[in-house]
Amino acid sequence: MLTDAQVTQFYSAGYLVVDDVLPCDVLGSVRAEYSDLLDSLYDGWSAEGRVPDGRDMDFWAKLSASYAAGCDWFQPMDISLPGGEIAPDTPMHFGPAIFDLVMHERILDLAEALIGPELTLNPIQHVRIKPPSPQLGAEETRAHITRTDWHQDRAVGLEEADQTDMVTVWVAITDATLDNGCLQVMPGVDAGMLPHCPQVQTAIAPKFLDVDRAVPLPVKAGGVVLFHPLVPHASLPNMSDGFRWSFDLRFSKTGQNTGREHFPSFIARSHVTPKAELKDWRVWRDAWFATRDRLAVNPHIPIHRWASDAPYCA
Repeated sequence: MLTDAQVTQFYSAGYLVVDDVLPCDVLGSVRAEYSDLLDSLYDGWSAEGRVPDGRDMDFWAKLSASYAAGCDWFQPMDISLPGGEIAPDTPMHFGPAIFDLVMHERILDLAEALIGPELTLNPIQHVRIKPPSPQLGAEETRAHITRTDWHQDRAVGLEEADQTDMVTVWVAITDATLDNGCLQVMPGVDAGMLPHCPQVQTAIAPKFLDVDRAVPLPVKAGGVVLFHPLVPHASLPNMSDGFRWSFDLRFSKTGQNTGREHFPSFIARSHVTPKAELKDWRVWRDAWFATRDRLAVNPHIPIHRWASDAPYCA
């Protein structure tokens, strides 16, 4: 699915924008699945008197009203456990439509073209549904909701995965534009791992940034942005009057450390042992809920490696 020139660009510049990867029916199924999920959440909040009656409200209006009321739809919609404390009832979402997106042949073809045919779905994965910046609470720091600080994907995993072959597949569910907060990148991977600091989020230490080199990466719904784990990237703020929706997926070479081994991964594609490929979305869901049950009763495992008192963070 990728030309030799595109593969060369990925490994030199560290990124690649690919249009028209996912067909409309796949996007429509994901939107419908999430609409049903939000309807269920919203009905519960409405019954509690926390949000206005939603009978005449669409998906986006319900998202906006819920956020304004302090009702958290992000974690119930996310395809991961949080990096912080985990409770026995921490919500997540795993369904057939999002599984079909994650496992879509075109997504796997892109990953295979870059890191080979033995592919594991890495558990560092998230939904990102970003409201307009003026709607955000002053205390909002979650990168999945507000703008994402400059970082390298290698740096948000643990050290054990520093040699892992991996690729991030950023999937646009709505158009990502300059106005609504598309991604931006500093091309190049030759600098290696840059120092990061716990800032608003885990972010590259300021003196290592040259923001004048930033290149914006708009992409239409159904397109993807592919990231090398060492390329610095961030998002622009959402200055539009609508939401921007995407998914972060990550694939790593099977048998190598994922950088978050306490979360579940699975074999997405294998030419050597095709019978090992996961085919049932319910197995994916059950693995995450079994992990939640285990982690909720054990000491918290930190997912960040960077210390705020490091010299480059001063």
